Amino acid sequence: MSKIILTGDRPTGRLHLGHYVGSLRRRVELQDSGEFDKIFIMIADAQALTDNADNPEKVRQNIIEVALDYLSCGLDPEKTNIFIQSQIPQLTELTFYYMNLVTVSRLQRNPTVKAEIQMRNFEASIPVGFFTYPISQAADITAFKATTVPVGEDQEPMLEQAREIVRKFNAVYGETLVEPDILLPDNKACLRLPGTDGKAKMSKSLGNCIYLSDTPEEVREKVMSMYTDPDHIRVNDPGKIEGNCVFTYLDAFSTPEDFAEFLPEYASLDELKEHYRRGGLGDVKVKKFLNNVLNRQLEPIRARRHEYEQDIPAVYRILQKGTAAAYEAAEQTLKEVKAAMRINYFDDAELIRVQSEKYQAGRD
Repeated sequence: MSKIILTGDRPTGRLHLGHYVGSLRRRVELQDSGEFDKIFIMIADAQALTDNADNPEKVRQNIIEVALDYLSCGLDPEKTNIFIQSQIPQLTELTFYYMNLVTVSRLQRNPTVKAEIQMRNFEASIPVGFFTYPISQAADITAFKATTVPVGEDQEPMLEQAREIVRKFNAVYGETLVEPDILLPDNKACLRLPGTDGKAKMSKSLGNCIYLSDTPEEVREKVMSMYTDPDHIRVNDPGKIEGNCVFTYLDAFSTPEDFAEFLPEYASLDELKEHYRRGGLGDVKVKKFLNNVLNRQLEPIRARRHEYEQDIPAVYRILQKGTAAAYEAAEQTLKEVKAAMRINYFDDAELIRVQSEKYQAGRD
């Protein structure tokens, strides 16, 4: 069986460091590994509209922002199909069929859905499209017969629901769909990068993000205002590492090369942490180090983005090519699904022959 990746992001704004460590960086590694036969990266504009239906221009304008972030991070259109979700109508049709396999109570139990509803204040009035988001996501994954879905841990309940839909469909209609596996970040600090304010998750809606396209000055300003240990008031005070998002970011991004170049008096991050715990190390020094670490990572990303920004029509051509490949793959899966469900009336020559013989015999 072919090894296929499907993943993507909602175009509701520029992508940030949470996206990068949660899946983007890994996607590039997987793309370059040569282990996968096909890779599909989706700009999920249809899903973005489920809670932005009254502001379609926001979604429309952010298509190019997400595409630029993808390409600047190293996704290669020669190896990866980057496509726009709404341009693949087969996904909508698959979602409609899968709705018959999922109960309302099961959707209500999905932890990710519950958390997102609460975050968007949808408790009193939930848009149906948003509520059925897990079913739509299952359609996205299965349409391309994805075997691997690299995402952050907050998406694990969504992937489990997709697997349930696959199992239910195959049990009812016969083995047709592929059950996907989740691929989580291998660095625990990357499972869910906190926001700069110390909140549990970096989120565009919470305004606590460092964006991949931020300038060095913007990164520095955000780093220097980051949440640390509120009890670490004086330099000599012992400090806490746990819950201190500056050290969480260092866990996710720092390398031995960073210490050698920017903080040679420490041999490793463990040594830096130990000094902070016992006291005598100020937050400003640690933040300055983190700023250097982040800007070192982001500089090549900024440079590639600048190159792609010089030819936006070429970026749209990349999206068009990837969307055409995605359309072809989804169309093949839809044909197989409709055949399994016995609703491929015009493609079933045997059905037409048997029905014809039946009524011919009746007349005789």
